[in-house]
Amino acid sequence: MERGYIEGKENIYLACRKRAAEYNDKLNSREMAAELLGFSTSTLANYELGVTKNVPPDSVVMMSDLYRQPELKNYYCKHECPIGKNLPMATKESGLQGITVKILNSLDDEEIKGMKKSLLSIAADGEITPDEQDEFDRIVKTLETLEKAISELRILAEKYQK
Repeated sequence: MERGYIEGKENIYLACRKRAAEYNDKLNSREMAAELLGFSTSTLANYELGVTKNVPPDSVVMMSDLYRQPELKNYYCKHECPIGKNLPMATKESGLQGITVKILNSLDDEEIKGMKKSLLSIAADGEITPDEQDEFDRIVKTLETLEKAISELRILAEKYQK
C-alpha cells in the first residue's frame, strides 16, 4: 500500500491539506503545515499516513481551521467518533444549488402539515404504539434528511464566513 493512502483512498487529513495548499502555498510542505499547526512534522505525518488511528479532536479542529475545511470536523465526528457515527450529518457539501434543493424538498408545505398532524396524533397519548411505529419512523427519517442537508449548509456557510 502506498504511503499516505488508506484502502485505496487518500487519507482525509492529507487530502484536506492538499486542497488548502491550492490557496496557501505554505501548506504544500508537511513541515511548514506542522509548524503552523504547532505539531511536530512526525505527528502530522502520522495523521496523514494513517499511522495514528485516533487523531485527537483538538488536532482535527486546528487542521480544519487552518486548512479552511470545515467538513473535516464533520468527517471526524461521523467516521471516527463513536458517538457521532450514528448521527445524520454531512461530511461534504454538494454546492449551494444542491443543498437548496434538498432543503426545499424537505420543507414541502403539504408534507410538513401531514407530519405535524401525524406527530401530534402519535404524541397525544404520550407513547408510540405499534400501529404508530411505521409513521413515526417515516417522520424521523424525513427529519434526518433535512438535518443532513442543514449540516451541509453549515459547512458551506463556514467556508464563506472565513
